[in-house]
Amino acid sequence: MDHQPSVQHLVDFFETLTVERTQDLSAVYTNDAYFKDPFNEVRGLPAVTRIFQHMFVQVEKPRFRITSTVLEGNTAFLCWEFYFYMKKFNPNEQCIRGATHIRFAADGKVEMHRDYWDAAEELYEKLPFLGGLMRWLKRTANK
Repeated sequence: MDHQPSVQHLVDFFETLTVERTQDLSAVYTNDAYFKDPFNEVRGLPAVTRIFQHMFVQVEKPRFRITSTVLEGNTAFLCWEFYFYMKKFNPNEQCIRGATHIRFAADGKVEMHRDYWDAAEELYEKLPFLGGLMRWLKRTANK
């Protein structure tokens, strides 16, 4: 099966994601989809839905920009930039860069979603207090 339309559907989904669109992810994910990122590891559409909905609670104006995609068979890799505003710590727009490994089911829906990004560099270093500690640890480890 050619999964290029599935990749394009997924890119469109992420780049136009709203809290309303998280109400029904069944057009994108299988019922038993597996999802893993630096903070979560879940299986099943209800659990995946909660993760996406929680994103809109944690940050303001979240949005994704997909910068590149690679597709081979039923496996895809999406490189992305995630833009958002922190609700408490920083009034400036923040950006996390990462990548997602996807495996599509035969129907073109996502059955496996695994995010790769460096939580220490991309998030913790941007937080007050913790950021200073993380940068110090990084400098110390590089000596």
